[in-house]
This record gives sequence, structure tokens and C-alpha cells, in this order.
Amino acid sequence: MTKPDTKTLQQAADALRDAHDNRTVCAPVREMLGDATPEDAYAVQDLNTERWLKEGRHPVGRKIGLTSAVIQKQFGVDHPDYGILYADMAVADGEEIPLDRLIQPKVEGEIAFYLGDDLDGEGLTSADVMAAVDYVVASAEIVDSRIRDWDIRSTDTIADNASSGVYVLGSQPRKLTELDLRMCGMVLEHKGEPVSVGAGAACLGNPLTAALWLARKMVEVGRPLKKGDLVLSGALGPMVTVEPGSAYECRISGLGSVHVNFSG
Repeated sequence: MTKPDTKTLQQAADALRDAHDNRTVCAPVREMLGDATPEDAYAVQDLNTERWLKEGRHPVGRKIGLTSAVIQKQFGVDHPDYGILYADMAVADGEEIPLDRLIQPKVEGEIAFYLGDDLDGEGLTSADVMAAVDYVVASAEIVDSRIRDWDIRSTDTIADNASSGVYVLGSQPRKLTELDLRMCGMVLEHKGEPVSVGAGAACLGNPLTAALWLARKMVEVGRPLKKGDLVLSGALGPMVTVEPGSAYECRISGLGSVHVNFSG
């Protein structure tokens, strides 16, 4: 395999973009990209980001993926990844999500951060992140993949905007001083039965650690996190494949619950 050139990066971006727009799937783009680095995969993501921004999509923050040690080992990486959150990805708590809006969705419970200050300095620390966070809420991310049968590796998910779909935020904001994020337990239920359980410690050891990684990474790439940004910090437990017509409740200790409903 060879390193992808500009034309190949554009072809990968086009394949993912067409799949997104047509609610269909494409072959793994890693097969097209060859010996791609993470930077190459982000270049593909950026190509579609630029197109969406020109079309008027409004970015509202970032999401962090690959925060689980088990998933990182599966993908052969030792670091998370990130994608862009857009305003049109937000769904209200309890609002029904048309299943045909997505392709092959999976749901997972997360903690979301809302920033009350910029994180744009060099040498950022956990203290900087804690000072910048206005509040946190429970959230459910409905991840999705444009790659057929979720046959993904790190290159695929980065290029595919970190397998973003839609997200739902809870309605009980809390200050960081009220919580120990590492110990926050999460239960995702379907028909009253737990289908995924976890805790803040599953997210890089602490969701704050994930947020710090993202803040530093965004400074590194010249797009620092800003006041008003939303950050989905990563899954607290295994993701669950969505069933048509199903309803899920995600409860996170100290943060209440969030409800995700899907049409048939």
C-alpha cells in the first residue's frame, strides 16, 4: 500500500459524504486510503467539514471517541479521536428519532460538558479544564457509521467524523463540584432491562481526562475549544445496537436520566 495523495483523500471524503447524504453505506475507506496516518484520516474528515460549513451547518462542539481501553486495543491505537458536533445533530430529551434518519445506529451513555470559557492556551492542565467547564449533563449519543456493517478501524471512524450520528442531552445540569465524574455510574435500559452498564472510570479513567486530551488536541490543530462549546466526553459503557420502535433510558448517578425514542 502507498500513502494516499490529495485525489485519494477527496475520493474517500466523497464516498463518506454520499453515504451520509443518501443514508446508505460504503466500503471501508481504509481500503482506499492505503498506508494512511491518523493525520490523513483527519484530512478526509476536514474535507467534509469544510463542505458542510459552506452549506451552512453550524458547529456546536466536539465529540470524543475511542475512549475505552478495550476498544483502543481492538483498533490497535493508544489514543482517542474526535469529531465535530453540529446543531442539526441535537435531539430533545424524549423526542422520537425517525429511524430512517440514521443508517445503522447504536446508542451509548456519556457525560457532556458545556464550556463557560475558552480553552486555548498552551500547556493546558486538568485545572484549566475544570475552571472552564460551566456545567455537565447526562447525555446519550447515537453513533452511526457510513461504513458497511460497522467494519471499521481507526482510519475509518476518524475519516467518518468519529462515527457521529445524533445526540440527546439531559435536563439536570450540575457543577463539577457536585460530582466525582470518575465514580458516576451509568445504566442504559431497554424495556426496563439493563443493556449497558459502566462508570466514568471507563472513559480514559475519568471523563475530565478525555476532555483534557481533546482540549490539548484542539490547540495542537489550531482549532481550540471556545466558550459555549459542547463536548461529548466518550462512552461510559458498551454501545448497544438500536432496535426499531425501541425506547431507551440512560441514567447517570448524580445527573438524572435521558430518554431516547426511535420510530419503527
